[in-house]
Amino acid sequence: MKPIVLLLSIWSLCLSATAQISISGQVSSQQGLAIAGASVSIKGATAGATTDSSGHFHFTTKLTGKQVLRASSIGYKKQEQDILIADSGITVDIILPANHQTLGEVVISAGAFEASDKAKGASLTPMDAMTVAGNGGDIANSLRSLPGAQQVGEREGLFVRGGTSEEAKQFVDGTLLKNPNYSSVPGVLQPARINPFLFKGVLFSTGGYSAQYGQAMSSALILETMDLPDESSASLHLFPTSSGLGFQKLANNKQSSYGLNVNYGNQAAYNSIVKQRPDYFLGPEYGNAEANYRVKTSKTGMLKIYVNASLSNIGLRNPDVDSMALKSAFKLNSSNVYTNISYREMLGKDWKLQAGAAYSYNQDKIGLQLQDGAHQPVYLAGAPYAWKNRDMNTTTNFAQGRVVLSRLFSRNQALHIGAEHFYAEDRYHSGDSLYPLTDQLTAGFVEGDIYLANNLMARVGVRGEHSTLLKKSTVAPRASLAYRFGDGGQLNLAYGIFYQKPENQFLYQQRDLRFSKATHYLVNYTKKAGNRLLRLEAYYKRYAELPKTIPFVNSNGSGDAKGIELFWRDKRSIKNLDYWISYTYLDTKRDYLNYPYALQPYYATPHTASVAVKRYFENINLNVNLVYNFATGRPYYDIRSPQGNEHTQVFDHGTTRAYHNINLSGAYLFNLFKGKWKHPGFGGIGFGVNNILGTRQIFNYQYSYNGMNKIPVIPTAARSFYLGVFMSFGIDRTEDFINDNL
Repeated sequence: MKPIVLLLSIWSLCLSATAQISISGQVSSQQGLAIAGASVSIKGATAGATTDSSGHFHFTTKLTGKQVLRASSIGYKKQEQDILIADSGITVDIILPANHQTLGEVVISAGAFEASDKAKGASLTPMDAMTVAGNGGDIANSLRSLPGAQQVGEREGLFVRGGTSEEAKQFVDGTLLKNPNYSSVPGVLQPARINPFLFKGVLFSTGGYSAQYGQAMSSALILETMDLPDESSASLHLFPTSSGLGFQKLANNKQSSYGLNVNYGNQAAYNSIVKQRPDYFLGPEYGNAEANYRVKTSKTGMLKIYVNASLSNIGLRNPDVDSMALKSAFKLNSSNVYTNISYREMLGKDWKLQAGAAYSYNQDKIGLQLQDGAHQPVYLAGAPYAWKNRDMNTTTNFAQGRVVLSRLFSRNQALHIGAEHFYAEDRYHSGDSLYPLTDQLTAGFVEGDIYLANNLMARVGVRGEHSTLLKKSTVAPRASLAYRFGDGGQLNLAYGIFYQKPENQFLYQQRDLRFSKATHYLVNYTKKAGNRLLRLEAYYKRYAELPKTIPFVNSNGSGDAKGIELFWRDKRSIKNLDYWISYTYLDTKRDYLNYPYALQPYYATPHTASVAVKRYFENINLNVNLVYNFATGRPYYDIRSPQGNEHTQVFDHGTTRAYHNINLSGAYLFNLFKGKWKHPGFGGIGFGVNNILGTRQIFNYQYSYNGMNKIPVIPTAARSFYLGVFMSFGIDRTEDFINDNL
């Protein structure tokens, strides 16, 4: 009951009324027709309302003086109007010109959550995603509060609809982001490498996504970077575990910009105050530097270059599961360089060119050591101790080139033709052994958005790929259909086949493997109205040719996943409050890895739910975010091969306790040098607590070699905290923390 009582207490706090002065009026079209469901608000504040069936609106506020009133509605251009608020109420009439590019259009949206500057109504925005409490500055982590994603707390990445984190890939401006997070550490959630505020658009596809993207069997997180900034600016943040500074310089002619950001964090001091389960003897230490350059090459052309260099150093000890008197030490030194170049241009009136290239270098140096109580190395012969003292070195060079040519037609119709090439060179060293892998993967695709009838659109495409390493080719058809009802609701259907190369850990042992395969079937209903969003989706996925390790590495695995999902977001029913509720039901089994038969994977659970609540208190400039996550228990197994038998058996199994987690975050915002500088900035005090109630979470169990002992896999600490200061000079971004449509 504690999570419910706390949630209701904070909810009731959010309901306090603050407004005094009345603002009313009517919103209509240029033809004089009333516009129902239009959003009207004061710029830079949450005070606002939605128009009724006659186009009228009414709300109250404590703000006075000169303000800007803005109004927006789907199918119309956003309007801003200067107003003067005195001590008495005012009446304002607003006329919205039609936006013929968006009026009544059908959007293909099966299996997709869009968060972009183009999103309407109660859709998500990048700021929405990043203010989800407990996200840790990782967009992918923040999306775990959406349906389809599992609550996996011991590993970074997205686990979507029965798929592993390796099956969910991230793409930046069309190209693959090879290493989105710092390199994995057993049992420790690793942060993202890239600044989340680099992006203006986020499309989280949980299935059935476009033929323009491949090598992601379960999910695609498609990220679109910002173009030119509005103004030059500088930023600074100081937190106990991380500090950084940066700037963005906009040219005087506003045709180009460049920027630089540097960040460094060392959690040693924090870990000495907040007790941690692992014994950290190094760091964790993280550092990165990023630079960007953007230039308008013409009225419709844009070139963007981004470079990121990062490093991490981590050393920790945990009790050894095979001998509790000893310790298992893990040490990681990692370095990474990532570069992304994108270019777009209109070729005449109806043709669009998009091109991109990406390069990534990553090196991980890992040391494993068995230690005694004095932290001295211990060397024991035989299994399982023989492999507990070793060094491993993995290096990866990855490059991708991509080009897409689009022919644009009326009614949002388009034909996309594209090709891309991936180069991957991986080297794994362990002792005196070297395992090299080199692959050239070439892909081509064609896809069309087709207007079939009034309110009926289809997307049909096909993607082909060939791998020189596997010496195999694939052809993957994909299709989506969308029908828009007269009340604004939309029905979506999708089908697609998705292929993915086996992970390197399997290819190092066996080259003669096949592409893993997943076939998706989806049906979806979505409705947006009055700044509310309802989304219902059902799906079925069939897996084939998954990797198995018993009796030898092969591609004979299989599985399936099916489920239903619900998402409800409401920014209107409760004054000044924004909340969403998501629920996921998942039924999945896999016969893969060392499983003796089809089992529910250890990372999957049948029921997952989240409630996210957001409130901006304009009178005190305080932004508060709360999220409650729930999941039923996850399965765990002791799977071993009996001595002298090449097959495996399940010797022990069970289900962990249910997962309950409440995270709270917020920021107190203040203006910097307002009225004194031409371009004032803003600052804030950020704070957060993850797992407020200190609920004991168990993610899995680690078994000893003989199955006689098991250790729970639990979070590194019962709670985590952060408190610090952030500032932005030269541009006031306070409004970024406020929902424009609230």
